[in-house]
Amino acid sequence: MSVILWVTVALLGAAILVGLFRVATAPDAASRAVVGDLVFFSGVGLIVLVGLLKASAAAVDAALIASVLGILATVALARILTRGRR
Repeated sequence: MSVILWVTVALLGAAILVGLFRVATAPDAASRAVVGDLVFFSGVGLIVLVGLLKASAAAVDAALIASVLGILATVALARILTRGRR
Protein backbone atom coordinates (compact mmCIF):
# COMPACT_ATOMS: atom_id res chain seq x y z
CA MET A 1 0.00 0.00 0.00
CA SER A 2 2.78 2.45 0.80
CA VAL A 3 4.28 1.99 -2.69
CA ILE A 4 1.03 3.25 -4.20
CA LEU A 5 1.05 6.24 -1.85
CA TRP A 6 4.65 7.12 -2.73
CA VAL A 7 3.90 6.87 -6.46
CA THR A 8 0.93 9.17 -5.92
CA VAL A 9 3.13 11.62 -4.00
CA ALA A 10 5.57 11.62 -6.93
CA LEU A 11 2.78 12.25 -9.44
CA LEU A 12 1.34 15.11 -7.40
CA GLY A 13 4.82 16.59 -6.99
CA ALA A 14 5.31 16.42 -10.75
CA ALA A 15 1.92 18.11 -11.27
CA ILE A 16 2.98 20.91 -8.93
CA LEU A 17 6.28 21.44 -10.77
CA VAL A 18 4.62 21.48 -14.19
CA GLY A 19 1.92 23.79 -12.83
CA LEU A 20 4.45 26.25 -11.45
CA PHE A 21 6.18 26.34 -14.81
CA ARG A 22 2.84 26.92 -16.53
CA VAL A 23 1.94 29.76 -14.13
CA ALA A 24 5.11 31.53 -15.26
CA THR A 25 4.29 31.07 -18.95
CA ALA A 26 0.49 31.47 -18.96
CA PRO A 27 -0.78 34.10 -21.43
CA ASP A 28 -3.61 35.59 -19.34
CA ALA A 29 -4.90 35.89 -15.78
CA ALA A 30 -7.63 33.28 -16.20
CA SER A 31 -5.10 30.63 -17.23
CA ARG A 32 -2.89 31.51 -14.28
CA ALA A 33 -5.88 31.21 -11.94
CA VAL A 34 -6.79 27.75 -13.21
CA VAL A 35 -3.22 26.50 -12.97
CA GLY A 36 -2.90 28.09 -9.54
CA ASP A 37 -5.90 26.06 -8.41
CA LEU A 38 -4.24 22.93 -9.80
CA VAL A 39 -1.08 23.66 -7.82
CA PHE A 40 -3.02 24.48 -4.64
CA PHE A 41 -5.21 21.39 -4.70
CA SER A 42 -2.25 19.18 -5.61
CA GLY A 43 -0.60 20.54 -2.47
CA VAL A 44 -3.71 19.69 -0.49
CA GLY A 45 -3.51 16.18 -1.94
CA LEU A 46 0.09 15.94 -0.77
CA ILE A 47 -0.98 16.96 2.74
CA VAL A 48 -3.62 14.21 2.72
CA LEU A 49 -1.15 11.60 1.51
CA VAL A 50 1.43 12.57 4.12
CA GLY A 51 -1.33 12.34 6.71
CA LEU A 52 -2.14 8.84 5.50
CA LEU A 53 1.51 7.79 5.55
CA LYS A 54 2.05 9.17 9.06
CA ALA A 55 -1.45 8.18 10.31
CA SER A 56 -2.11 11.78 11.35
CA ALA A 57 -5.68 12.95 11.76
CA ALA A 58 -4.50 16.57 12.09
CA ALA A 59 -3.14 16.55 8.53
CA VAL A 60 -6.47 15.39 7.17
CA ASP A 61 -8.28 18.09 9.15
CA ALA A 62 -5.86 20.71 7.82
CA ALA A 63 -6.50 19.47 4.28
CA LEU A 64 -10.26 19.78 4.75
CA ILE A 65 -9.96 23.35 6.00
CA ALA A 66 -7.55 24.22 3.17
CA SER A 67 -9.97 22.75 0.61
CA VAL A 68 -12.84 24.91 1.84
CA LEU A 69 -10.63 28.01 1.79
CA GLY A 70 -9.36 27.09 -1.67
CA ILE A 71 -12.89 26.81 -3.05
CA LEU A 72 -13.81 30.16 -1.55
CA ALA A 73 -10.67 31.74 -3.02
CA THR A 74 -11.50 30.29 -6.43
CA VAL A 75 -14.99 31.76 -6.36
CA ALA A 76 -13.63 35.14 -5.22
CA LEU A 77 -11.00 35.18 -7.95
CA ALA A 78 -13.59 34.28 -10.58
CA ARG A 79 -15.69 37.22 -9.43
CA ILE A 80 -12.67 39.53 -9.63
CA LEU A 81 -11.71 38.35 -13.13
CA THR A 82 -15.25 38.78 -14.44
CA ARG A 83 -15.62 42.13 -12.63
CA GLY A 84 -18.73 40.90 -10.80
CA ARG A 85 -20.74 39.90 -13.87
CA ARG A 86 -22.70 36.70 -13.66
